[in-house]
Amino acid sequence: MTAVLVSAGAFLMTLVGGFVAQRTRDRRHLVLGFAAGLMLGVVAFDLLPEAIHQAPDEVHGVPQALLMFAAGFLTIHVVERAVAIHRGHEGEYAAHSHGHHGHAHAAGRQGIGLTAALALVGHSVMDGFAIGAAFQAGTTVGTVVAIAVVAHDFADGFNTYTITRLYGNDRRRAMTLLAADALAPVSGAAITLAFTIPGHLLGLYLGFFSGFLLYLATSDILPEAHSPHPSRSTLLCTVAGVGFMWLVIGFAG
Repeated sequence: MTAVLVSAGAFLMTLVGGFVAQRTRDRRHLVLGFAAGLMLGVVAFDLLPEAIHQAPDEVHGVPQALLMFAAGFLTIHVVERAVAIHRGHEGEYAAHSHGHHGHAHAAGRQGIGLTAALALVGHSVMDGFAIGAAFQAGTTVGTVVAIAVVAHDFADGFNTYTITRLYGNDRRRAMTLLAADALAPVSGAAITLAFTIPGHLLGLYLGFFSGFLLYLATSDILPEAHSPHPSRSTLLCTVAGVGFMWLVIGFAG
């Protein structure tokens, strides 16, 4: 039951992260830069190493987790290109269909934002699993992992709100997803009281999700952060986001 109590701390930190993201709208470029850094840090220091550890079997010389990483990156790339091509055809259909295609493009962008936020919610469920599994391994391990996950969930809440809003979803929808993300670690920890997921499947999921997150950070969030005016402070926020995740993962180790 300790695991469920600790995950309640993760619940609160997720909400705090989301509210910080909501309150800093006038510093949007810095927020986006920091979010991209957090996402890069999560992928490089947390998700990918764990994915390779859980699914190390190789297919033609490459670990399955890394193949899933490439598949996740390419999947979201294909989806985004499909939306962009759809938008490109708007001009060909002139005025009478412009409204329809503009609406379709907006819906497509919102869908990507929702998918990304839901993937982060899934990741938070995994955080809950991590707390539960760690406490099964022993109280000391459990405490260390719990501290890391709670700090980590500040980043998750921050990213969930930022991404949902960035892709044109309204504030209410962003708050709903933030609430789901906050509840996720608690439900994840509660589930481990009943059973555990096969490690191999977990590794494949984490690999795929890593590619998904890295794509969003590099091709969408960073360009958006630098679009009003490329600034050194935005760049420093990105580096700070990576450094923050390095510290968090280091303490977890």
